[in-house]
Amino acid sequence: MSRAAVASVVLIVLAGCAPKMAAPVAATPAAGAEAPGTRCDAGVAAALVGRQADASVAEAQRLSSARTVRRYATGDALTMDYRADRLNVETDARGTIVKLSCG
Repeated sequence: MSRAAVASVVLIVLAGCAPKMAAPVAATPAAGAEAPGTRCDAGVAAALVGRQADASVAEAQRLSSARTVRRYATGDALTMDYRADRLNVETDARGTIVKLSCG
């Protein structure tokens, strides 16, 4: 086999090991361009901290414009998935809201 043929085979094999180029990233919508109900705003429901969660979760969801709610007690294990449309309601052992956040 000639040197040129060996070099061609080596280049072809090495080309298979080359890193793949990343696909172009789609443009993200401008801030404030989300559809209603797709983003949560926990700040507007902050006045509900200190109240009983059983009586206040629905109001917190309405005020924050969250599509879903995740209620949990302080120290509970949670998944690390992020959802911009979810309101997280953290409660103490007595069911009192201690923290509201989105994600």
